[in-house]
Amino acid sequence: MTAHGPVMPVWSCGGCGLPWPCPTRRRELRAEYADAPVSLALYLGAYLVQATEDMPWTPAGVLHRRFLGWTRAADQAMPAVQPRSTAAVPAEPGREARQQAV
Repeated sequence: MTAHGPVMPVWSCGGCGLPWPCPTRRRELRAEYADAPVSLALYLGAYLVQATEDMPWTPAGVLHRRFLGWTRAADQAMPAVQPRSTAAVPAEPGREARQQAV
């Protein structure tokens, strides 16, 4: 168990007093969820919802960066975007062609 847990409703770190999740807790979470980034995002998303309720005066973007924005490091490769297929798709016969076929 870490000493760097959140102190609610102010969302400071119980171990160092910095805004939670503090740099130490972020490192711990990265290690804990190294093979499960989606699970980390879901875990922190639940805390984000709680923090939003506890600190309604804080802009949503600030809280998003604080709780989720750091989870994807700048040095991590972005997933490759699948290019659209360039294969030719047969055109659907137009109305005239269908009427002529009948």
